[in-house]
Amino acid sequence: MTLDLSQTVSVGKTDLQVPRFGLGTAPIGDMFEKLPDEQAIATIRYSLEQGINFFDTAPLYGAGLAERRLGEALVDVPRDSYILETKVGRLVQPDGKVTFNYSRDEVLRSVEASLERLKLDHIDILLVHDADVDDKYEQALTESFPTLIELREQGVIKAVGAGMNQWQMEWEFARHIDVNCFLLAGRYTLLEQTSLDFLAYCQQNDISVFLGGVYNSGILAVGPKPGAKYNYRDAPPEIMDKAARLQAVCERHGVPLNVAALNFSLAHPGVTSLIVGAVKPEEVAANVKALQTDIPAALWADLQAEGLLEEGVPTPA
Repeated sequence: MTLDLSQTVSVGKTDLQVPRFGLGTAPIGDMFEKLPDEQAIATIRYSLEQGINFFDTAPLYGAGLAERRLGEALVDVPRDSYILETKVGRLVQPDGKVTFNYSRDEVLRSVEASLERLKLDHIDILLVHDADVDDKYEQALTESFPTLIELREQGVIKAVGAGMNQWQMEWEFARHIDVNCFLLAGRYTLLEQTSLDFLAYCQQNDISVFLGGVYNSGILAVGPKPGAKYNYRDAPPEIMDKAARLQAVCERHGVPLNVAALNFSLAHPGVTSLIVGAVKPEEVAANVKALQTDIPAALWADLQAEGLLEEGVPTPA
């Protein structure tokens, strides 16, 4: 299986179509390193030139910086030629601080502020962001989602959902709310497949799943070397050990660990798109090349044989 950048998939039961690969903009919001504006904007424009026209962003990413850079990069691009996803629940204050708030009024303020930063009159996909961090489930359920659904009915947005680093609360939202999609970070990767039942539920109920964090915060990108990150912290010994075993199998087949990681995550039929960040055009090109690499079927068989994948997980073979 190799990536076809021209292939698009419906978002849930909507008529919105997204490609199978999108650009995550947390890195161009200076979340991990400070970038020149020119480099960030060049990365966005290069992605678009390559046919990657699905962009995920959020007010949290650099306290609005990622949204502003997206707005600048796309200002002269026809609006119907790309899909943009942003989030609510984190509000940028006048002093630059980002606060949590999932109330109806603050959701509407957040949307208005995002539209201003993005230089747009509508957003395609709007997600409730990280409602699990401060246990805002009830407020998200009773205030945020009804507000988003109202905006969807008005045509201001086309699809609604949630984005976070766990599937359990997303599954609860799916049981109670008419959602179209979820962004799930870090819970379905070559290293960790804890969300198989959740993915099956979404597939059965026509809910799209976009995967973020497919490198588990870095360890699947750089390998199990000192300082490698897992879930935004230094990887613990058991994770380092598993990553080393994964890498050893990949090396036997001449496949870099990061290439295997990207291809594995996209192979699940319940996954609509991968959302992967980049800080320069070369990283975008490397990710696309990785997803267009043929991987020996024997690699996946060996990973299964060594117990490194959950039983029954779909693989690119």
